[in-house]
Amino acid sequence: MDFSLSDEQKAIRDTTRAFIDKDVRPLEQEVLLRERQHRVGLEPSELRELQLKAKKFGFWGIASPEEHGGMNLPAVTQSLIWTEIGKTFIPFRFGGDADILLRHTNEEQAKEYLFPSIEGERISCFAITEPGAGSDAANIRTSASKVDDHWVINGEKTFITNGNEADFAIVIAVTDREKGARHGSTAFLVDRDMGWKSEFIATMGEGGPASLIFDNVRVPRRNVLGEVGQGFDLAMEWIGRGRYTIPSQAVGSAERALQMAIDHANTRETFGRKIGTNQAIQWMIADSEVELEAARLLVLRAAWTIDQERNPRHASSIAKLYGAGMVNRVIDRVLQIHGGMGYTRELPLERWYRSVRVFRILEGSDEMQRLIISRDLLRGYTKLGAELA
Repeated sequence: MDFSLSDEQKAIRDTTRAFIDKDVRPLEQEVLLRERQHRVGLEPSELRELQLKAKKFGFWGIASPEEHGGMNLPAVTQSLIWTEIGKTFIPFRFGGDADILLRHTNEEQAKEYLFPSIEGERISCFAITEPGAGSDAANIRTSASKVDDHWVINGEKTFITNGNEADFAIVIAVTDREKGARHGSTAFLVDRDMGWKSEFIATMGEGGPASLIFDNVRVPRRNVLGEVGQGFDLAMEWIGRGRYTIPSQAVGSAERALQMAIDHANTRETFGRKIGTNQAIQWMIADSEVELEAARLLVLRAAWTIDQERNPRHASSIAKLYGAGMVNRVIDRVLQIHGGMGYTRELPLERWYRSVRVFRILEGSDEMQRLIISRDLLRGYTKLGAELA
């Protein structure tokens, strides 16, 4: 059993780390200042400038196929990159990646949607969640009906990431009510100028998702993504494929926060001695390290499963469930170790405390991960210790 990284993986990780340390993390104090003034932390143009700076040394499209100008990195390597990104609260991601569902575009659609997305000229969002269909995706009600040479979409989507910025959406809508959403849904490429509107949703974190409103939005038949009736399967591919990236970020955030706690415990004095000499502090640090390292291995195992072309659902659900809970517990302890200062907006801890909470909901809640894990075992889809069999 070899847990070592290849030289290439180390080089990519170290390059990512250097970029985050040199070009992204120095922006944190300015971002915190702007947010305390109720301003946008970083403008889209500033984030775009960072992406283009990274492009100059080859970091563009880490998940995109090489034939489309991307790096097409393995999942384990992508996980290492997301861990480094997670060490800053700046909402940065490397440019050049298109939604994985856009790989199902035909030649004409690729020219209009896939390639411009990889180049950063277009922004997409994925729209399946609805007010009455969150974890229960098979309960979606947004409909699409054939009218002449168009489909007409009606309904509402909610909690859509990038919904306020996107100029087109990948929309899952029911096209055959008799078959239901699971077997009668279709994916559509829907430009904003076709008529849908977005409304900002304020959350406890910075920024926010959107509600998308579709009121008789006419979509040409050529904008069907994949095949009619394939929409639910595509949606499950979208949800499952990238599930390991959230706990990858969680590992990075927890590692950075824990280092802050260690540094603080070794310098902060109360009652004439460093607070790191107190058993209460020591145990919080020890518990955090144990959980962090357990999450790291679970995440890398989930990513490795993808690279081995195995079904990643079970491993990814375990990594998502544990990693999301881990980072919330670690951030809470680290904030506690920093006392009143940790509660202020002078440090990133308060911001992380709010922002990582969504990890336990995003792309499948804790409860849904537990359902998947237990169902896999109870129905015999997965056997205990199968990885070592």
